Amino acid sequence: MLNISMMMFILIMVFGTSLTFSSETWLGMWMGLEMNLIAFIPILHKPNNNPASESCMIYFLIQSLGSILMLMSILSNSLVMVSPNMTSELLSTMLMVSLMIKLGMPPFHFWFPEIMEKMTWFSSFILMTWQKVAPLTIMTHTIPNQTLLPMIITMSVITGAVGGLNQTSIRKIMAFSSMNHMGWMVACMKFNNEMWINYLMIYSAIIFTMVITFHMNSSFFINQLTMNSPEFTDKMLITILFMSLGGLPPFLGFLPKWIVIQSMILSNSYFILTIMIMSVLITLFYYLRMISTSLLINNSISKWSNNSPSNKIVTLTLISMNLSLPMIATFSL
Repeated sequence: MLNISMMMFILIMVFGTSLTFSSETWLGMWMGLEMNLIAFIPILHKPNNNPASESCMIYFLIQSLGSILMLMSILSNSLVMVSPNMTSELLSTMLMVSLMIKLGMPPFHFWFPEIMEKMTWFSSFILMTWQKVAPLTIMTHTIPNQTLLPMIITMSVITGAVGGLNQTSIRKIMAFSSMNHMGWMVACMKFNNEMWINYLMIYSAIIFTMVITFHMNSSFFINQLTMNSPEFTDKMLITILFMSLGGLPPFLGFLPKWIVIQSMILSNSYFILTIMIMSVLITLFYYLRMISTSLLINNSISKWSNNSPSNKIVTLTLISMNLSLPMIATFSL
């Protein structure tokens, strides 16, 4: 049950993000990010839990570094000794770097999997979804001036794909998967500036369902997916969610990727698109590695496991939601 202080911190976090994407000045956006940071750290903290305390400290230091860089780039906007073109290019690059640090995008991604490993599933969900809204909103204002954008997209999708190959922790795999999706969202901004919101909403819905499933099964590592002996419906739900997250065509997660692919084909960006699709194939490989053991091994189910009809109805509803892409595609034609 949520206590009053936790509700207050969540409200401040939501208000800080709202201030960022509704502000008309750079300082207002920076202020919203700081409010968001101050409210999120108490949510991360858990009493008598050393890993949670470490994650709070690391998160605060990294976000402070990003905020300092962002504030420097904003306050340096009044420099008159440098030519305007050089100033705008330098400042937009500094601002982009500060936002990449805040988002945990490569090559500034080393803190992201480490913090995810020390978090609860609830905190991980907020970090992977809501904490990305404000920096991505600011990033939309800097995208038109960026010449390094293809390199940023390529680094994000390749690091997110390769980094998850040798991991056994589900939370670290989700962190590298989030980096891969960040590359797709930045590509959305380049070719259609509002498309990334739809992408993030669908991604958040899939992640929310996965977090609930893993939390209910107390799964933190790959071998726990088989040790906990989930029912067949739970196995199917986990399988469909991972396939949906990887963007396999019959599932809901393919819809945002489909829109991005279509936009990139229309703008003739074939080389970057090829790299992005190849990286998705690598992510699908390690998703399949996770779910193949739980699907192929015929393990027993304990008699005292929760077999209530309401749980089965919820599971089947979530499965049908992720299989709704053909229906959406039919009605959108």
